[in-house]
Amino acid sequence: MAYETWTEELKQNFDETVSWRRHLHEHPEPSFEEKETAQYILERLKSFGIKDIQTNVGNGYGIVAKIQGGHPGPTIALRADFDALRIHEEADVTFKSKNEGIMHACGHDGHTASLLSVAKVISTHADELHGNVVLLHQHAEEVLPGGAKSMVEAGALKEVDYVFGIHLDSMEELGKVFYNYSFGSANSDTFKMKVQGKGGHGAAPHDTHDALTIGTQIVTGLQQVVSRLTDPVKPAVLTFAGFEAGGEAYNIIADSAEINGTVRTMHGDIQDLMESKLKSISTHIAEAFDATLDIDYVRGYPSIQNDAVEVEKLKNRFLTVFNDSEVEEVEGAMGGEDFAYFLKEKPGAFLRVGAKHPNDASPYPHHHPKFVIHEESLLRSGEVFLSIIDEYLG
Repeated sequence: MAYETWTEELKQNFDETVSWRRHLHEHPEPSFEEKETAQYILERLKSFGIKDIQTNVGNGYGIVAKIQGGHPGPTIALRADFDALRIHEEADVTFKSKNEGIMHACGHDGHTASLLSVAKVISTHADELHGNVVLLHQHAEEVLPGGAKSMVEAGALKEVDYVFGIHLDSMEELGKVFYNYSFGSANSDTFKMKVQGKGGHGAAPHDTHDALTIGTQIVTGLQQVVSRLTDPVKPAVLTFAGFEAGGEAYNIIADSAEINGTVRTMHGDIQDLMESKLKSISTHIAEAFDATLDIDYVRGYPSIQNDAVEVEKLKNRFLTVFNDSEVEEVEGAMGGEDFAYFLKEKPGAFLRVGAKHPNDASPYPHHHPKFVIHEESLLRSGEVFLSIIDEYLG
């Protein structure tokens, strides 16, 4: 069986895969600045003998590489993102980031190393494939407008029939594979508000329009939107992440207040409702207290909508190559992911693979300074990708 041969070679390459991951971890680059990371990936792909490679795809350093199969068949795309975050690393690892204030705190170094290992294996077995494999090494997943949308617009999926992605999860059991039939992520919108009132002396509130108290009324008032205006079977999250008003003086009423946060939804009608109500309720509260309000509402990445037919096919496949206990259906998550743009273009699925250290009772979440993944998850990710290749091209 081709899959068994491929996975055996993947295991033999594990130490090298780990070395790639650790190099990337030590040399992280943030979104839209991943020049050296892209060059490192390119050098590895060329060393595998892959010749059909496009660079600088999209609005940054995206890479699209194609492995041509030996027989006719469909073309599937596999994606791995490679940007890091502007976070100072505090993880207790020997290969800590050497770039101050930047770290791989979301596992993208693991995604990249895993896909490179798959590419190395498949490139030596291309003549066995009934179809083709496209490798999508994507830049800038973490920062709007992201890299996926512009890669799609640049034609990265032009000849692709199906597209698949994997995300490592530091909070889930090592080795488990998670699938979802519908929403794999949420619409991830952000907002900033500025309440402009009239400041003054704390002893004369009647001569002011207190921006601080107006801002708190806005925060309180908007809590009713999710609990009373949205359909309870359609998820919505409204989170206020920052509130700044006033200063150190105890007797000065705030002239202005700034508020920011995020809105997460899955369905388009709820996204529209949340944006509309956030704007109208906030504006009316400010006007009621003789203040003005400026709102900057930005629609971020759309929600991932997996293709149920392809998910069912993959679930059945995974159950033949992994233990039943290692394959699990999950509900949609409210995180944001620009892989959604790939799935808007082609059918496919976004999967998660557990990467938690088995003895870690309190793992750190993604985007945390102490974020870590167990490196055996790179092997399981590779096995998942290889099983997908065998299912569609075997």
